[in-house]
Amino acid sequence: MKIAIINGPNLNLLGKREPGIYGNESFEEYFQQLQQAFPHVEFSYFQHNVEGEIINYLHQTGFSYDGILLNAGGYTHTSVAIRDAIAAIKTPVIEIHISNVYAREEFRHTSLIAPKCVGSICGLGMKGYRLGVEYFVQP
Repeated sequence: MKIAIINGPNLNLLGKREPGIYGNESFEEYFQQLQQAFPHVEFSYFQHNVEGEIINYLHQTGFSYDGILLNAGGYTHTSVAIRDAIAAIKTPVIEIHISNVYAREEFRHTSLIAPKCVGSICGLGMKGYRLGVEYFVQP
C-alpha cells in the first residue's frame, strides 16, 4: 500500500503558524507518528508553497499510488489547475483540512477540488490525515 501526503502553501509552518487554529505540532513530528501507526504502508510526504510543484507531484504519484491525501491549503479555494490535475489522475484523492473551513471566513466555504476527490475531511486537526489513511487501508 502506497499513500502520498501532499501539503500546500504555508503548511510548512505547522507548529509555528497560528497555533490556536493549527496546533503546536509540526507536520514532520506527526508524520513520524503516522509511519509508526501504519508500518505496512509506504508513505511519501511532499510539501510545497508553489501551485505548479503540487500539480507536478500529483502527476508523479497519481498513477502509481493507492491513495493521496491532499491538503491544498489556500489553493483549495482558488486553483482550477489543481482540480484539473486531480481529475486527470487515476489515484483517488481525499481532501484534508486541519481547521474547520466552514467555521472560518466565507471565502473558505467553497472548495474547487472537492468535486474531484473521493471525500473530504475537515476540522479534526491532524487526526484528519490518520482518518484518511484508515479509509485507504480498510478493506
